[in-house]
Amino acid sequence: MTRTRNTRHTRASHARTIGTSRLALRDLLTEALAGVLQRPARSILTALGTVLGVGTLIAVLGLTGTAASQIDTRFNALTATEVTIEDTRSGAEKEGAPSAFPADADTRLARLNGVEAAGVYWPVRLGPGQYVRAAPIGITNGADAQTTVVAASPGVLIASRARFTQGKAYEQFHDRHHQQVAVIGKTVAARLGITTLRTRPAVFIGDTPFAVIGIFDDVQRKPELLMSIVIPRSTAEQMWGTPKDEPSKMIVATQLGAATQIAQQAPLALRPEHPEYFTVIPPTDPRALRTAVSDDLGQLSLLLAGVCLVIGAVGIANTTLVAVMERTAEIGLRRALGAGARHITTQFLAESMTLGFIGGIVGTTLGTMSVITVSALRRWTPVIDPTTIALAPALGLTTGLLAGLYPAWRASRIPPVEALRR
Repeated sequence: MTRTRNTRHTRASHARTIGTSRLALRDLLTEALAGVLQRPARSILTALGTVLGVGTLIAVLGLTGTAASQIDTRFNALTATEVTIEDTRSGAEKEGAPSAFPADADTRLARLNGVEAAGVYWPVRLGPGQYVRAAPIGITNGADAQTTVVAASPGVLIASRARFTQGKAYEQFHDRHHQQVAVIGKTVAARLGITTLRTRPAVFIGDTPFAVIGIFDDVQRKPELLMSIVIPRSTAEQMWGTPKDEPSKMIVATQLGAATQIAQQAPLALRPEHPEYFTVIPPTDPRALRTAVSDDLGQLSLLLAGVCLVIGAVGIANTTLVAVMERTAEIGLRRALGAGARHITTQFLAESMTLGFIGGIVGTTLGTMSVITVSALRRWTPVIDPTTIALAPALGLTTGLLAGLYPAWRASRIPPVEALRR
């Protein structure tokens, strides 16, 4: 009994003399940094996955925010100044009745304050056997299957901002006197074999000739006009009647900020007695468009960044596991000198977290530089959320932590005796 008490007393005294094994934070960071710097090439390749993941996240989110911020400017410059008006009368109201748009619709809306140009248009449905061609007899170059005819008042060409390379657009005089004139897009002109207006070319719609007085190569609104032959509205009504397949519409180009007001006033200006004949489509809210674009691009960016981070995590986990196998003797020596299993776990976790943190910092730097470079080349104002930049290194640190869990646990499970034998 006395011997047992003496043995316990000796063990307690021995424990008080040796003390509990500890690993200070400073020593832990020093060991982690030393482990990373011992194999610089491997550490760089290991951290590359995290660099790519975090860099992709910063770059794509930054470019998404930057591109979305440009939407307002472009939207306001063009789309926010466009109002569309459509004839939405019922079938009974349309039967045998003229167009809901009066003959002087362009002039009526032009009187409204804030309107730059306005015009009525619709696609013309040709009769059986009527085709578009550049010769009085026969069909050339298959143009009949590709070229459409659009009836449009002169204001349509002004509102669409058509750019003429040859000739000019028809005017109110041509429309008022039912002139058989036409303007065509550059692509249609090439398909019909019309290269110059000096020969006074004509196109035939059915058997009716239309003198080509203008060729345009670009429009900022109504891009379908580039593939069409545009003729005066009154001429189309005289030859083919009012719209049949599709309702007639009106495009209104307004000054910036006037679109909402014009959308309210236009039906009364066109038909004070029947404003219900029209449906007005005002510009879309740019904030909704910006949010939609940001959401779509944001989802794509998160997916790409997630894939890169997974690759980075796998790389860190694989490298750390290989390091555990190579440093088995070192682990055994540390255990023999008093390091506990938790100390080994903490050491390898610290190394993997260091790699992840370094990769996060480098990736954040490269991603930010990419956004700034692209914005400078496009003359945009770079937009990067400071929260994203602040949290990106932490994301790399977290990636390293998750990647190092299994290798660190594996290292802590190595028996000291077995480790020293290797």
